[in-house]
Amino acid sequence: MPTPSSRRNPWRYLRDADVLHAAVVTLFAIMLSAGIVWIGYVVHVWRTARRAPTTLPGRWVVLVFGRQLVAEEPEHDYRGRLARALALLRGRIASRVLLLGGRSSGTRSEAEAGHAWLQGQGLPADVPIELEQESVDSLENLRHARGLLQGGDRAEVLPPVALLTSRYHLARCLLLAQRLGFDGHAVAAEDALPRTPRYLALLLMEATYLMWIDLGVRWARLTGHRRMAARIS
Repeated sequence: MPTPSSRRNPWRYLRDADVLHAAVVTLFAIMLSAGIVWIGYVVHVWRTARRAPTTLPGRWVVLVFGRQLVAEEPEHDYRGRLARALALLRGRIASRVLLLGGRSSGTRSEAEAGHAWLQGQGLPADVPIELEQESVDSLENLRHARGLLQGGDRAEVLPPVALLTSRYHLARCLLLAQRLGFDGHAVAAEDALPRTPRYLALLLMEATYLMWIDLGVRWARLTGHRRMAARIS
């Protein structure tokens, strides 16, 4: 089991020239479209969240996305993801599970805390559980998961994967997974889309993140900015 070495810190990207470049492009797109572009992403995130299934037919490699810990324990949304993973394990849907997430704070990784929570809930002993503890955001989650699944050989074909996370987070994970070469399929943690002010705020935030990423990549392709395009590959 690797030693966690990274901490979640979303503000670190504000020092990144390519990320700021994408932010400027996104801002111009919002201004030129009078906000219509952003509304389109909001609708997409909402539709993805609303329509996502809670299970899939067959047997799957399941990637469970972590979330920032509270007092070094899984918080509400992360516990929902873990509970859904446990249901897939008990239903023999998950043939292999990767818990994704490095350190949020303190000394415990999100993956480690998630594994301990699953064990406390009666984790079946006959399904392989792997802990990816080096990532600090969704892109790194998937990048490191890709490395684990390929065993270091980029030529190896990736298996189809179930991307298990909260409904508000699914659209972004699907986009990133596609960019990284995954055949990814959404699995929602919640039984249905919650209708609360908090959840609405999370959906709007995710739409903004998704637009920032997607428009940045599209602009990089259009302008031939290889370094910027390679940031998500």
